[in-house]
Amino acid sequence: MDLTKTLAHILSAQLGPTYPAETFGADTALLGEIPELDSMAVVGILAAIEDETGIEIPDDEVSADAFATFSTLEAFVQRQLLSSR
Repeated sequence: MDLTKTLAHILSAQLGPTYPAETFGADTALLGEIPELDSMAVVGILAAIEDETGIEIPDDEVSADAFATFSTLEAFVQRQLLSSR
């Protein structure tokens, strides 16, 4: 699985056509910069990540820091994948 592409597609699907997958690069700011990225979108993104990767993300592990940029989100998911093995 290409985690970068998977996350970009998940974000695009959750945030709508204004944000195609190509929008997201390592330094793309997320939380606080994208108006559509509200608490409901975060819940949808986390659910989609769980569905796509087969992992379960504990609620107490999720913080705003994980959604600061695309790269911080990717690193967060990577850590979750490693800890689920």
